Amino acid sequence: MSVMQLLRPLLFACVLLSLLFATAAHAEKITIAAAADLKFAMDAIVTAFRQTHPTDTVDVIYGSSGKFHAQIQQGAPYDLFFSADIAFPRALAQAGFAASEVKPYALGRIVLWSASLDASQMTLQSLLDPKIARIAIANPKHAPYGKRAEEALRASGLWEKVELKLVYGENIAHTAQFVQTGNAQVGILALALAISPELASKGAYWLIPDKLHQPLEQGFVITKRAEGNALARRFADYMASPPARAVMARYGFALK
Repeated sequence: MSVMQLLRPLLFACVLLSLLFATAAHAEKITIAAAADLKFAMDAIVTAFRQTHPTDTVDVIYGSSGKFHAQIQQGAPYDLFFSADIAFPRALAQAGFAASEVKPYALGRIVLWSASLDASQMTLQSLLDPKIARIAIANPKHAPYGKRAEEALRASGLWEKVELKLVYGENIAHTAQFVQTGNAQVGILALALAISPELASKGAYWLIPDKLHQPLEQGFVITKRAEGNALARRFADYMASPPARAVMARYGFALK
């Protein structure tokens, strides 16, 4: 056996290792902070994105836009921030915490939703029914959907009349859990959650007229932390692609 024949397996192993190291070197990772209303839409978008970027890692954490806004200012390791209220990323950009311009991506809508009542036959006035003892909304202090719920109730002259019935979720997904588990008979939720696979088969909804509240304009930004992260830029660009926009439309978001 020649020397080359003896060395061939070793050379092959070296080439294989170099390819593996090269792939690992080019693999990137981002962590996204996303408003809870995006849970199902964003999961679908990330799954589609990974099909063409299989070596990259995209992690998503869902929660309250207001809390993410505060955490990013305190140094939380998020590379992109998707907010249910565009005012939060705009505030970050103005304060120097952004590495991109703020990009609007959708308008959100709010609905009445219930797992135990036929919400499709309800209106906000139905919340005065004595049989309804608990109404779930997201906390208006830091959750944009909760703020819009408060605005709609006040515009309808109902806030003071139902305030004692209100139970507050930390974010819109937590609010939905209150209604799903029976801890509230009805909730004011995001349309995107009401038509999601998890809730659509378990209850009905009534779309709250958007004239009763300020527009729920939503937007995202690349954070200062991700200023040199090419994957963050690629994902931001992907959000404007036809496949991503089709997913957003499917989950009830009015596209910007």
